[in-house]
Order: sequence, then C-alpha cells, then structure tokens
Amino acid sequence: MSGQMTGAKMVVQALKDQGVDTVFGYPGGAVLPIYDEIFLQNDIRHILVRHEQAAVHAAEGYARSTGKPGVVLVTSGPGATNAVTGITDALLDSIPLVVLTGQVPTFMIGSDAFQEADTVGITRPCTKANWLVKETEKLSGTIHEAFHVATSGRPGPVVIDIPKDVQFASGTYSPKPAASASHYQPPVKGDIETITQLVEALETAERPVFYTGGGVINSGPAASQLLRELVDATGVPITSTLMGLGAYPASGKSWLGMLGMHGLYEANLAMHGCDLMINIGARFDDRITGRLDAFSPNSTKAHIDIDPSSINKVIKTDIPIVGDVGHVLEDVLRIWKSRGRKINREGLARWWAQIEEWKKTDCLSFKESEKTIKPQHALARFEALTKGMDRYITTEVGQHQMWAAQYLGFEDPNRWMTSGGLGTMGYGFPASIGVQMAHPDALVVNVAGEASWLMNMQEMGTAVQFRLPVKQFILNNERLGMVRQWQELLHGERYSHSWSEALPDFVKLAEAFGAKGIQCSDPADLDDAIMEMVNYDGPVIFDCLVEKHENCFPMIPSGAPHNKMLLGEASTKDAIGSSGAVLV
Repeated sequence: MSGQMTGAKMVVQALKDQGVDTVFGYPGGAVLPIYDEIFLQNDIRHILVRHEQAAVHAAEGYARSTGKPGVVLVTSGPGATNAVTGITDALLDSIPLVVLTGQVPTFMIGSDAFQEADTVGITRPCTKANWLVKETEKLSGTIHEAFHVATSGRPGPVVIDIPKDVQFASGTYSPKPAASASHYQPPVKGDIETITQLVEALETAERPVFYTGGGVINSGPAASQLLRELVDATGVPITSTLMGLGAYPASGKSWLGMLGMHGLYEANLAMHGCDLMINIGARFDDRITGRLDAFSPNSTKAHIDIDPSSINKVIKTDIPIVGDVGHVLEDVLRIWKSRGRKINREGLARWWAQIEEWKKTDCLSFKESEKTIKPQHALARFEALTKGMDRYITTEVGQHQMWAAQYLGFEDPNRWMTSGGLGTMGYGFPASIGVQMAHPDALVVNVAGEASWLMNMQEMGTAVQFRLPVKQFILNNERLGMVRQWQELLHGERYSHSWSEALPDFVKLAEAFGAKGIQCSDPADLDDAIMEMVNYDGPVIFDCLVEKHENCFPMIPSGAPHNKMLLGEASTKDAIGSSGAVLV
C-alpha cells in the first residue's frame, strides 16, 4: 500500500508491512492517534500491560522465543522513561525490539510541556539507534529502517519518537523497501583465511573446548544445527553462557553444562585447563571470565562474533573472526571436512578422561530434606515432571535463576528467556506473557523468587484479561536470596535489608486477580502441586515455600579464577565454614 495517509495510519501500515502481529503497550495522550488507528483494524493484536517496563519485557519474551522483533508502543514522558529499563535489558542481551514512543507536538518540544521528556537523549546510550521524526513524509521510511537495524548484525532495541502533530498530519506512505536499500549492512561472512587458521588449530588441539553464547541463538535455527553438527562430528566438549542454553542440547554427549560464576565444576575447569578455547557468539562477560589475568590462561583463544566491537574488548583474541555465527560455522564445517575431518583423537581421549574425573565431583548434589523443600529439589522435580513437554521457561533474577539454569535441561534454542547482562528483577513475569502470546498452546512457566516477582506483580491483570495460562513458579524463601548469600559469604553475615517482613499471601493475591493460587511447603506434596500448576487451564501463582538459607553453588568468588570454586557440602567431603561450602 502507498499513497497519502496520516502519520498514525502510517505507523499501523508499516507494522503490517513488517509482518507484526502483536504489539505490547500502554496508551497516553501523545499516542492516541495511533491507538485510534489500532482500533480501526483487526490484523495486529494489542496487549494492554499494566506498566511500560512490562511492555518491553513482554516484547523481549516474544522476540526471544520467536526470533522475530518485539514491538512496543508507549506514550511520551513517563511512558518512555518507564520503558528505559527494558530497553537497556534488551541492548545488553541483544534482543531485537522496535519501541514506538509518543512525543509532544514539534512546536512544543523544548518548552517543558506536559509529559515531555528528551526521549532520544535519554535512550541514546541504551539503543542501537533512535530517531525523532519531525516530518510525516519521513515516518514510514524511518520505521522500515528501524526494523532493519534492530534485526541486522548484532540484534538490539531501537526507539522511534513520534510527535503528536506528526501523527495527525498527512504524508506519502513508503512501502517496505528491500533490506539491501539500507545503508546499514553489517558483514555476515567471516574471513576465510582466519577461519582456516581456526580449523588448523582445531585439528591439532589436545584440550579444545567450545564456549557458546546467545549469538548462536540470535543467528537463527540454522546456526544451532550447524553447531550441533560440528560438536558431534569433532567430539569436542561444549559449554555455554546463561544466554546460550539450548543451542546445543542438554542431553548431548559433549555437553558440560553452563560455565561462569555459578557454572558447573567440570565446565569451569575445562575452560581453565583447555589449550584451545573457541568462543562462538559470546562476549566474555565478567560473570563468565572471573579474574581476567587468570582466565583460560594457557589456551589459544578464538572468537567468532558479528559485533566487531566485542572482539578484543575484554579478552585478547588470537584468532578473531567477525561474522554471523551461522555463516562462519558453515565455513568452518566445510573447510574442516575438505581437509579430511582431522582431530587429535589421542589428545581428545585424554581430555575427556580428565573431564569425566571432574564430573565425579557431582557439583549439583545437595542434601535432601524430608521437612523442607530445597529449591534445587523443587526444580529437579519440575524438570522430571515436565521434561519432553512443549515447554518455555522464563525467569526472574537471583538464586532461582541460577538454579533454573543448572537443573533444567534445554534441548532446543529459543526455549529459555532470562535477563543476563542487566540482571533485571521483574523481567520474568512479563516476559512469560510475551512468550505465551507467541505460543498460545505451550506450557510457559516463569521460575521466580518472591522478591523479583513482586516488582511486576501487576501484570496478573494482563494475564487474566487476555486469558494467558502463564504459570508463576515462585521459589519463596522470604529473602533476597542472592543478596543474602553474598552478605553471608562476603559481608560477615550482616543481613542488611535482604528480607521483607510484609510479604503477601500469594494464594489470596492470585484469587484477588481471578487466577488460581497454590501453596506447598511439604516435599511429600510437591509433585502433586507442580502437576496441579501445570494442568490448570489458566494463570497460576504457585507459592512454593523453600529452605530460607540455601546457597547457590558452585560459585566462583569475586576476583577468583575458574579453578577456585566454592562447592556445597554435599559435593565435597571436606566442607568447612558457616556457608556450608569449601573452596576447591
């Protein structure tokens, strides 16, 4: 469609041309013309959230679980500023979002008008790009460009700030152009000579390891398939960041589990002891690297990333490859096969023997209790009871998030939605709403802590209004669990404001919203309670009362290298200290 139309109609038409089917938003005066156009059509669903931060997190969940960009619509001033946390979260985790914000009329900009804020200035540090559109003629072209920028190269959020008079005025609509028409064309093919250098290193390495991140998932399903083919063909062990879980199946024979601060013992020791570390789509986050001068100290380091600024930013790389993970892995496989599928089989056999020794430590073991539900036990039972279901998991942020990453297995990409880089409490509940909108028939469960969950609890109204059967699996320890753990281990057990003395009755809260509430405190009743949550055809708050002072292990203490981890007492015979942990 082309021709003359209002700016508000252009917005809706551009979204349709971009294939958008769902928008998460909250109306206000500066976007009422756009909302009026939404009312006049039936192709795009609008999901009314209860807070703009939740709109962005819901769009993140939608994007992360589908691979398509999430779309947000909010008003000017506080509408835009409330969205900033979610936008920053999406930037750090490379989630493609298009955020449309209303703005006061162009002739009032700079006059401190009602609900005016410098949205472009505020969001400049937390977006890939942003635009203030002052001419209706440029609006449709800007929206098309915004979708291209958000989804090309390293994905991320973009913001389009649209003054109210631009929405009312008429202009010429420009249909969606070919992607090649944009000036933004990040390279996707890696340098063949450098890729060959990587293959040569892979052929001779005695202790290689693949270290994968969210970039594999962002690249699309083909990248995950190529990764699996490469790992299974070479027999090289593979570990992953928090954001990369599911790119390689948890049941895969080469899987070591997650690495990093709360990663598995064998994964961290493999990273520390390898002689070739191949980073695929990860950014050497500080929660992964630990102490930089002791990170993977004796390895040749290769790094594949589509973002040139990530190369050599944190860790000096010996084999840097800028390109899309899918394209680069395709070339790696092709070149490796053409050179005879060589691998150092004797060295690799010794390496696996060492890894199997490390696995005997059983770093995720914990002491069972007949009286109290251990959080690890709750997640282990949930995994056993729902394994194989059409299941999507979101999380809040804290101990429960790390336990979920440790105890839940992900066989496919796009099934795990969590806040990695920004660590945003309040992310998981609205994210689960976005996931459920995208996958209406799937089981969508948000693993939460009671403190994180309360940050966006108002979204129960959204879940009930839109009949979304999202499950809120709250591991309730009545504490800010990770804060309390750090206070115990690092601050002399001085528990400064790491608990609440005024928690709600979550069952009554659920019922007040018109949802189902379940509470369980007895390990003997846990399985039945989990299945009651899973089988209920509607939104559920499951208040699972767990051990209040359980710590999350393994843990690399701040400033320590990967080979110095705190393990829980069930994992070691020589447990010491009030934390019930020993440094190994």
